[in-house]
Amino acid sequence: MGSHRYLSFVLVMLVSLLGSSQAYNFYVGGKNGWELQPSESYDDWAGRNRFQVNDSLIFKYNKGSDSVLVVAKEDYQNCYKSNPIQTLDGGDSVFKFDRSGPFYFISGYGDHCEKGQKLIVVVLAVRNATHKSPTPSPLSPPSPAAETEAPMSADAPKRSHVSSAPAPAPSDAVAVGGSGGFVVVLSVVLGLFVFWGLIRRV
Repeated sequence: MGSHRYLSFVLVMLVSLLGSSQAYNFYVGGKNGWELQPSESYDDWAGRNRFQVNDSLIFKYNKGSDSVLVVAKEDYQNCYKSNPIQTLDGGDSVFKFDRSGPFYFISGYGDHCEKGQKLIVVVLAVRNATHKSPTPSPLSPPSPAAETEAPMSADAPKRSHVSSAPAPAPSDAVAVGGSGGFVVVLSVVLGLFVFWGLIRRV
């Protein structure tokens, strides 16, 4: 019986590690890409997706006809283009999330930002190995991270994502291997060795 319990433990750990090795590439705006008048607003697009650390955004546009500026919140609100945190202007640009929290993107081309070509993405805090949000306990106050994920106003993207199972990859997102692959392989090998030792004792 002890060996069966140990095997169950090893399997649970492996599933957790496999979940943590997944990262996603999100194509901003879906099939329309990064453009002035997408068929789905960027707020709606961001609101139906969940973003985590190590996921990446891919902005598809023609080089020379647009750009992407990563900016501070105030610059996002005012469409201020002169002091970007980062400038992406090479065409199909990739931005990888290295932390949780909000990220602000605006078009750096002409008056596109003023006309609505801008995007807020809130990256979920790292809590567990799956792409799901925990359900807060009714007895405890919400954490600051949970408040960040909640809708801020009627105009803000809806970012409250409570799910009982890991979310499947959205149609405009592509799963990519993460750095946890080596850890998974190593865990499998070690787990098999230990399990084999337990079996031989019985």
